[in-house]
Amino acid sequence: MKNKKTLIVIILVFALVVGGAAVLYNRLGKENAPEQLVTQTPEQTDESKSDENTADESQADDTQTNETEAKIQTPDFVVYDADGNEVRLSDYFGKPIVLNFWASWCGPCQMEMPDFNEKFLALGEEVNFLMVNLTDGSRETVEKASAFVTEKGYSFPVLYDTQSEAATTYGVYSIPTTYFIDSDGYVVTQASGAIDGDTLQRGIDMILPK
Repeated sequence: MKNKKTLIVIILVFALVVGGAAVLYNRLGKENAPEQLVTQTPEQTDESKSDENTADESQADDTQTNETEAKIQTPDFVVYDADGNEVRLSDYFGKPIVLNFWASWCGPCQMEMPDFNEKFLALGEEVNFLMVNLTDGSRETVEKASAFVTEKGYSFPVLYDTQSEAATTYGVYSIPTTYFIDSDGYVVTQASGAIDGDTLQRGIDMILPK
C-alpha cells in the first residue's frame, strides 16, 4: 500500500513538472518568436565610411544624407487589373503602399487575407493596398483568382501579374511576401511568409506619415 501511494505521488509530481514545462515553453516561444519584419539597408559604401571622419559641423548633413541613402527606392513594374488594363506600381506613389504577393492556391496566403481585408476596410483611404496575384496562366489564372476573391467577399484591390514582371522584379520565389513602401516610393520593411494582424499593423505604422 505504501509503495502504491509513493508511486501515485511520483506520477502526480511528474505530471505537474511536464505541465509546467509546457506552459513555460509556449510562453517563451511566443516571447522569443523571430521578428518577421525585416528592414532593408544597403551596405555602407567607402565614401559614406569616410564621411564619418569629417568635421563635427558637417555631421548633421552627413546624417541626413546617410538616412536617405539607407532607403531603397522600390523598382517599378507593370501588372494588370481584372479588365486587362495596365497598372504601374508608381501610379500609387504619394501614399503609403502595402504590396502583397499571393495566389489563391497558397494556404499561408489564405490565412493572412482576412487581416489584410480588415486593414484595407479600416485604412484604405490612408494606405494603398495592392494585392498582386501571381497569375501564371495554368496553376493560377485571372478567373481562378477572381472567383476566389469574390467567394471570400474581399474588398481590397487585386492586380494580376500575368507576365511575371512584378515577381521577377522583386525576386519573389515564395509567397506570401509583403512589402511596406512609404509615400515617397521607398521600401521601408518587408515580411516573408504569412503575417498576423499585429505584424501587419506594425508594418503599416512604419510607413504612415509621422
